[in-house]
Amino acid sequence: MTASTTPCWLKRFSLALGFLLCLLSALPAQAAEDIVARRLSARIEEGALEISTRYQTTLPAPLQDALQQGVPLTFQLTFELTRPRSSAWWQQLKTLFEPTATLSFKLVYYRLTNRYRVAIGGLATNYGSLNEALSAVGSIAGWRVMDVSGWDSDSQHSLRGRVRLELDISQLPRPFQLNALGSRDWTLESDWITVAPEVNN
Repeated sequence: MTASTTPCWLKRFSLALGFLLCLLSALPAQAAEDIVARRLSARIEEGALEISTRYQTTLPAPLQDALQQGVPLTFQLTFELTRPRSSAWWQQLKTLFEPTATLSFKLVYYRLTNRYRVAIGGLATNYGSLNEALSAVGSIAGWRVMDVSGWDSDSQHSLRGRVRLELDISQLPRPFQLNALGSRDWTLESDWITVAPEVNN
């Protein structure tokens, strides 16, 4: 009797395990659909590592509603040095394990004028549609992320880093931060993408 039920139990277990693995493997792919990198490049220019990026961002309905209600959305573009390993480790130690460089993009909707504004630091640009504004979020050319003027040519050629754009939940008003906890609709981030610079001699 036992011999006839054991294969059935194993079959059910393997089916359940397979289903669970399918669900887990689908999660990262789904999470990466909201922010997709369209262009990423790096180069060394005048002794500095420069990054250029462009992203396509899609806001889930709850975030669109929050934006329409006047809630500003802050996105953070992050660069982390990964190679050479010794330099990457020293960079992390020097910055107390913070990213090598970050840049914030603040997206705001003004109901009175029906316009969107994207601010990068002290510079801001207005847009007539949400799609236009979102195309500006995470888009930057010649972003100087670190000084490599003291590096020799071999070290510059071996330099590698990774870049990611994500919604900075910590910048949301407190009630919205609570809503964002554990919610798929409020977790927006791109995949980490490795970049290697072109070296201009």
